[in-house]
Amino acid sequence: MTFSIEALGTRTVVAVGGQLTINNRGEFKERVLALLAEGNTDFVIDFDAADYIDSSGLGVLVSLSKHIRDARGRLKLAGLNEDLRRLFALTRLDSLFEIAESRAAALGDS
Repeated sequence: MTFSIEALGTRTVVAVGGQLTINNRGEFKERVLALLAEGNTDFVIDFDAADYIDSSGLGVLVSLSKHIRDARGRLKLAGLNEDLRRLFALTRLDSLFEIAESRAAALGDS
């Protein structure tokens, strides 16, 4: 997995590439929590370049969602491919997360 972080005004975009799995979830979670501790509370996680998320990756997203909500922040997911959208639907996590078709759509929402 690779990820990059970009500040766009008050929003923080975390672009994920490759696979979010048990092997790399810790680094991902630590970085997002560090951003949250720095005062960033409006996040878009862009999965446009990601192709796989395992159960521990889903668990990290759920955990981050709770931390961000507790900080009165907002988390949106964007750019899920068909397989990832199906995964979120099957696990019913699509009801927990705000999911946008693309980064542009997520950033266009207020």
